[in-house]
Amino acid sequence: MNLNFLKETFGRFIHAHGMGHHFRRFSILDTVFGASADKELPSALSDHLQQASAAAPEVLLRTLESRYDGLTDIESGIRQQQYGLNVIDQQKPLPWWQHFWSCYRNPFNLLLTVLAIVSYVTDDMKATIVISAMVALSTVLRYVQEARSNHAAEKLKAMVSNTATVMRHDLAEEAAADARKYFDVQLHPHGVRRVEIPMKLLVPGDVVTLSAGDMIPADVRILTARDLFVSQAAMTGESLPVEKFPEDQGPPSANPLELDNLCFMGTSVVSGTATAVVLATGAHTYFGTLAERVTATDRGPTAFQAGVNKVSWVLIRFMMVMTPAVFLINGLTKGDWLEAFLFSLSIAVGLTPEMLPVIVTSTLAKGAVVLSRQKVIVKRLDAIQNFGAMDVLCTDKTGTLTQDKIFLARHTDAFGKESEKVLQYACLNSYYQTGLKNLLDVAVLENMSGAALDAVTGRYQKIDEIPFDFNRRRMSVIVEEKDDGHLLICKGAVEEILAACSEVAVTDGTQKLMPDLLTQLKTVTGQLNGEGLRVVAVAAKHLPPDKVTYSVSDESDMVLMGYIAFLDPPKESTAPAILALKENGIEVKILTGDNALVTAKICREVGLPVTGMKLGSEIEMMDDAELARVAEQTTVFAKLSPIHKERIVRVLHQQGHVVGFMGDGINDAAALRAADIGISVDTAVDIAKEAADIILLEKSLMILQEGVIEGRKTFANMLKYIKMTASSNFGNVFSVLIASAFLPFLPMLPVQLLVQNLFYDISQIAIPFDHVDQEFLQKPQHWDPSDLGRFMVFFGPVSSLFDVLTFALLWFVFDANTLEAQAFFQSGWFVEGLLSQTLIVHLIRTRKIPFIESRAAWPMLLTTASVMLAGILLPLSPLGSYFKFVSLPPAYFPWLAAMLLAYMVLTQLMKNWYARRFTWQ
Repeated sequence: MNLNFLKETFGRFIHAHGMGHHFRRFSILDTVFGASADKELPSALSDHLQQASAAAPEVLLRTLESRYDGLTDIESGIRQQQYGLNVIDQQKPLPWWQHFWSCYRNPFNLLLTVLAIVSYVTDDMKATIVISAMVALSTVLRYVQEARSNHAAEKLKAMVSNTATVMRHDLAEEAAADARKYFDVQLHPHGVRRVEIPMKLLVPGDVVTLSAGDMIPADVRILTARDLFVSQAAMTGESLPVEKFPEDQGPPSANPLELDNLCFMGTSVVSGTATAVVLATGAHTYFGTLAERVTATDRGPTAFQAGVNKVSWVLIRFMMVMTPAVFLINGLTKGDWLEAFLFSLSIAVGLTPEMLPVIVTSTLAKGAVVLSRQKVIVKRLDAIQNFGAMDVLCTDKTGTLTQDKIFLARHTDAFGKESEKVLQYACLNSYYQTGLKNLLDVAVLENMSGAALDAVTGRYQKIDEIPFDFNRRRMSVIVEEKDDGHLLICKGAVEEILAACSEVAVTDGTQKLMPDLLTQLKTVTGQLNGEGLRVVAVAAKHLPPDKVTYSVSDESDMVLMGYIAFLDPPKESTAPAILALKENGIEVKILTGDNALVTAKICREVGLPVTGMKLGSEIEMMDDAELARVAEQTTVFAKLSPIHKERIVRVLHQQGHVVGFMGDGINDAAALRAADIGISVDTAVDIAKEAADIILLEKSLMILQEGVIEGRKTFANMLKYIKMTASSNFGNVFSVLIASAFLPFLPMLPVQLLVQNLFYDISQIAIPFDHVDQEFLQKPQHWDPSDLGRFMVFFGPVSSLFDVLTFALLWFVFDANTLEAQAFFQSGWFVEGLLSQTLIVHLIRTRKIPFIESRAAWPMLLTTASVMLAGILLPLSPLGSYFKFVSLPPAYFPWLAAMLLAYMVLTQLMKNWYARRFTWQ
């Protein structure tokens, strides 16, 4: 519905009921928070958010044309028309016809189409039909495979429909009745109500209520709050939640994420309650701006795509040289230039690896199905091959190497000795606080059994508490044991606790906190940090029982009791996974925002050698050339920002590595996009999943290692097809050149060549389902077009040798040496050529002895056997005469069997020699 039409329609109604001030100027919203805002410029967005943070709540609500009790249904509906849905634009699947066109549009199909048109123009309908069948087979198979894969990925990417609680301000009954004439909504007659609506229906100006566990549904300004703690880990990478207030508590900041009274889409409420007004929705949010910038970035060709393009052009250039040569030789020797032209067209078709897109897509789709059973979801098919080619994996620490669960590892006195009293004090503090119970508090309480915890807490009664805040980084509870006075127990960051202490607890009492003792205490905490532990200090203070109220000023002149130290332990599967990745030729690098000492400790525990460590502050000072050198030699990068992660991934890629990056936060999106293969998890934020190529259903390096193996299997099967096609086509053309120079007739008619090529293509359809030799899976695999050209030159002439022997057999033994006997010659070479081409599928699929040391999968055995049988029977069938074949005598077949056996032996010897001299991929 048009917004202007809506305004005109409701103009009378709005003014009649005194509501004009609510709809006065929507341009305010457009200018500050709406469609007119330049969402391409982060600085403009930052300015708008800072203005919203600085404005008084009443002023902000007036600017947004809202109120504390929210919008009406009519206001919400009108704004819905203006601002659209509160959703982040994601890459949408192509319409079926565009998808079909993309499947058709590759160099080989376009080339074959041109050849089919030429055949049609020259009235060669048989060639036209056969070539068209090849194009249709290639396009339809690819379309079906990709459509299935995309459909599965879309189902897995479908987001859960979340809701938000909004305040709705209702009109008087008479106004509601009038409104129903113009607007199809249900209105309640009086007051204010809270309603659950889908998040996508939120609009600027909506007032929402928030509580523990809620997602922040849009960018919002806090109006009221009580102990509100928000997890911004997805946006900033910081694991600890931050407290939010109705007013900004800190000094002005240029970073909107540091403003205390703003919350952002993509974050979540850990504890507390609040009301907030929506500032921006959908693509206009901070999250939406990041998402748009990430998804709009052109990734460029991956290692896989670049490899396919190189191989394709190697084969096309070869065809463009050989086809004119065949045309000229046949035209000059036979004198029939039209026949020579049609024959050269058939050669061009035979040289075109038209099944390459089908084999690639089918192999990748089959790999995607297998990976899905291993808890690996493939969003982009090309990523499977990059999985196999990956030689550097960059990953974070938390949740990947570690369990992402905090455990209490130590409870010591101030000098590092185990202390039960410190544990009891820490338990009292964690148990009695009513504010945010973070992961550290949970770990403390879980460390003490239920009975022991009850015994400790049962002796005390809570008097008061001084809540935690991120300025002083500590919190206190005040408890009373019977009538024995009040006890203040404080825990928090070591530096903050030490700053508020004047004494230290020792065995026989307390000791003044002098500078030399302070140095000794810092040495103890440094040792704990060196063990990879996160240290929290515990202090206490006795107070008179008649004190009624407590404040931050009471946290002074305390006695340092000791420390509690925490650890996020490594997963049991991490060490074997690291070892498996190393054995498979993959170097693991840790990119984390966490503490360097903690990260190094975890790396040692999981068996990951730390050959170097760099901090984000050091990376900031390096140019790309220096960073590339450092990145090659460094295992651990700590205290990183999102830009640092992206730079490291990018320079490693520029150094020739195939780089994988594993991350799950908004701060990982840029690095995920820059990597050859972006890997995320199903619990990641949406923008990380959008930027990723692979989504793991479990955040584990062991699952990742299994995916690498499947990727290498996929690559191996694709390489088989390319080798088979290249060597076979080269051998065929070489044979045709020899035959054309000496025979008084064509060695095979154009339509016969096309049928042979079609049969050969069908024999290779089952390649995606073939087995792969184990030794091929032990190191990363890369495309090497130069190796392909060398392979063609060495193996093509082997098949040509036996083609020439077949020519000699037919010419001298069976007297097929006249124009009248050319049909017999052509039939004999058709059968021998097809059988030798089909056998090469088994000969080149493995370095081992085929059928004995390495046997193909049964689908491949079945298709190749069927094609060989069909090739033998075709000249004998009624269809044979249609293609101008004649029956071959039984005496021909013993000769044929002997030549095929000799061909297999010689090819195996050539494989062994080639593998010793060059690399066998």
